Amino acid sequence: MAAIQIQTSRFGIVQCAEEDLILFPEGILGFADLRRYVLVDDPSDEIFAWLQSCEIPQIAFPVLEPELFTTNYQLNLTKHDLESLELKTATGVRSFAIITVPEDPTQMTANLKAPVVINVAKRMARQIVLQDNNLAIREPIFAKLQSRVVQNPQTPIKTQASDWGVAVRLPEPTA
Repeated sequence: MAAIQIQTSRFGIVQCAEEDLILFPEGILGFADLRRYVLVDDPSDEIFAWLQSCEIPQIAFPVLEPELFTTNYQLNLTKHDLESLELKTATGVRSFAIITVPEDPTQMTANLKAPVVINVAKRMARQIVLQDNNLAIREPIFAKLQSRVVQNPQTPIKTQASDWGVAVRLPEPTA
């Protein structure tokens, strides 16, 4: 269990184990050359986890599980999608929507059309463009997240990213 240090622009140096790394053999759309990521919990943010590049410190994507802000989200993977993740069925996967947070956070959106899908057991992932034309690339989510908090104030929007089976916890900030 080799320890790895990853330099990040957002969190400083992140310590993780080699088995915490998530390999994207094809990269992420627009970042094909970046293949190694780690899912990082942000101790100062109750909502997002970050898909942090291990290769370029400035590259990190805020992510959320689609089920947190949408109902009936279907992850219909093709045979090719399953094969590329070395899976026979869609069991053992976690999916995350990449979130875009503009200067006005009330305008944040989620890419439901092209989720990041992780084979948890093999620590392998792909960003998959789903064939469902009803899914939005820029689904507005601020009001949905806000109403979830108002309806269930005792229920956190997320547990810890480590509970997703694929994350590194950062140490709590010291005062």
